[in-house]
Amino acid sequence: MLRHKIVTASFALAAVFVIAGCSGSPLSTREKGTLGGAGLGAATGAIIGAAVGAPGAGAAIGAGLGGVTGFAVGNEMQNREQQQAQTQSQLSSQQREIQQQQQQIQQLKSQQETE
Repeated sequence: MLRHKIVTASFALAAVFVIAGCSGSPLSTREKGTLGGAGLGAATGAIIGAAVGAPGAGAAIGAGLGGVTGFAVGNEMQNREQQQAQTQSQLSSQQREIQQQQQQIQQLKSQQETE
């Protein structure tokens, strides 16, 4: 009875991931990490669980632990991506400002030469 509930819960969890994956919008790094971790955890948990006679329970526990770990890793990666994007935006802005200043310097030099 308990094994049946665990297997049912595992399939329900897998269905949620499949439906979330079909939402139409691309997955964020955080979501990819969560799904990848849950998948790896479920597979590893099923293998370990099979060795002790409870592959369903092992898969469910592994999916949960892997999902949490995958979320943490994916979240950190996404935060770094956002930091890099912000830094790149600031660099681009500074480069545009430098180019404008160089143009102004050139204009001033040209004006001085004509005077």
